Amino acid sequence: MTQNQAYFIEGLQGAGKSTLVNRLAVKYPEKKVCREGDYTPVDLAWCAYVDETTYQDILARFPSLSEEMARYAVQEKNHHVIPYTRILTDIPGFHKYMEQFEIYNGNLDRETFENTVLSRFSAWEPEGEIFECAMFQNILENMMLYLQVQDDEILAFYRKVHEILQNKPYKILYLDVEDIAGSLEVIKKERADENGVELWFPLMVNYIEASPYGQRHRLLGKEGLLKHLERREQLERKLINEVFWKETIVLKAKAYDIETFT
Repeated sequence: MTQNQAYFIEGLQGAGKSTLVNRLAVKYPEKKVCREGDYTPVDLAWCAYVDETTYQDILARFPSLSEEMARYAVQEKNHHVIPYTRILTDIPGFHKYMEQFEIYNGNLDRETFENTVLSRFSAWEPEGEIFECAMFQNILENMMLYLQVQDDEILAFYRKVHEILQNKPYKILYLDVEDIAGSLEVIKKERADENGVELWFPLMVNYIEASPYGQRHRLLGKEGLLKHLERREQLERKLINEVFWKETIVLKAKAYDIETFT
């Protein structure tokens, strides 16, 4: 393994991605961990991505948060990246307002979204990062649910990604979930409050139901979520088998030995 080799940690929700990220961070303390919501040179999950004019407008709209935003924001040529969920505030509507500036959830048209993703992968110079959800999950959810891109077109897009990355040192560690329905039941219980009230599950169901694809195909409740995850798993397996087969190590979710592949 080269010193600057990066890891992309992928798998369905509940596969144990965060746990694997944490274990890798302990084993390789010299590597930079890039979790969802952090500023990263690749992914923009839970980050506002805005031009200079919009950035100044946001500062003017929330003047009491200007110092905090300046502390977290990173300027990249003509854009500012603001990891807005890292900003703790009781100002009503701040986080909701910032959501519109993400590149996901259908906020960008398909061409602009794809060009943004490709340009970031192209500009990225690996420094031994450990990325969470930055290769498959966040991009696929947007393309499948909000942009409603056909599977074969998604494969074609990822072939472009693969070509861009061909001379960059990275591995995809994919956590394979054998029983998606069973895993869903486990995660429902794990991501609940101290009184057993489910927190993650209602939000995820609403995310699927509210998406254009979910509405078009009537993906409702638990069954709708399950159908989406099954489709996504099939697509991710295709991406691994047809595009990223040399770069991917498939691991059995929550049943792997970290010493055997790192």
